[in-house]
Amino acid sequence: MGATKSYEFSTTENRLAKYAKALGHPARIAILKILAGKSTCQCGDIVEELPLSQSTVSQHLKELKEAGLIKGEIDGAKVCYCIDAKAWKGAQVWINQLFDSYEGCNESC
Repeated sequence: MGATKSYEFSTTENRLAKYAKALGHPARIAILKILAGKSTCQCGDIVEELPLSQSTVSQHLKELKEAGLIKGEIDGAKVCYCIDAKAWKGAQVWINQLFDSYEGCNESC
């Protein structure tokens, strides 16, 4: 498999791709929906709401955190997660810009 050459693309394109990858699994979408409805949430709370093991949820949280969509604060032995409001808004703007750039399809499509 060849190199991705991500350096050949703009910062915005790379960031949008990172968000898209993070959004590319239904479990992560479910986690984001849970977190969007709460100000903060511990991993165990999320595990209780999903049909996934704690380790699987933790892996999905790691992906979302690496993409910058969520933040995790250590609270004793637990980590409290929440939506990163600034990144969330940025992702929304960039995704909307991508979809808004569609000019329609001509008859040859």
